[in-house]
Amino acid sequence: MRLGLLLLTGLLSACTLVVEPAGLSLTYRLDFGRAILRFEPDRGPGGVYYLGEEVRFLLTLAEPGWVALFVEDPDGRTYGLDRFYLARGTHVLPPGAYRYTLVPPRGLHRVWAVYTDQAPTTLRLEGVYRDFEGVLRLYLEAAQARRHDRAETFFYLR
Repeated sequence: MRLGLLLLTGLLSACTLVVEPAGLSLTYRLDFGRAILRFEPDRGPGGVYYLGEEVRFLLTLAEPGWVALFVEDPDGRTYGLDRFYLARGTHVLPPGAYRYTLVPPRGLHRVWAVYTDQAPTTLRLEGVYRDFEGVLRLYLEAAQARRHDRAETFFYLR
C-alpha cells in the first residue's frame, strides 16, 4: 500500500498540466537520474591537506544548474562556501582566480554539493545544526527547485 502511494505521488509530482487552445494536455516527465555524477576533493575523498594549503573540488554535472557548497568543520559548525551556475560537464571548484585556503580547525571536514535547477535562495546556512538534513530541506524549499540533488565528500586538515 505504501509503495503504491509513493509511486502515485512520484508520478503526480512529475505531471504537468498545459492549457492549449485545443484543450488540455497532460504530460509526464520521470527523471530518476543523478544531476551530480562526481564530487570529490582534488586529492580524492579522504585526502589529507595541511594548514595554509588550498583545496579544490572536482564536480561533474549531468545537466546545467546551480550548485551550492556547504562545509561542516570538526567543531560541528556548518557554513556555505559558494554558489555557482555551472554548465553540464566536469568543473574544478572554485573557478577562476578564487581559492579555498584551509584554516583551523584541524580534523575531518565534510563537504556537500547541492544542485538545484532554480537560482539559489538568499537563505544563509551558518551555525551548528543537530539536523543538517532538516536545514537542507528548508534551503531546497526556499529555492523552490523542481529538481535537486546532492553529493557528499570529505577531507582531513592536519
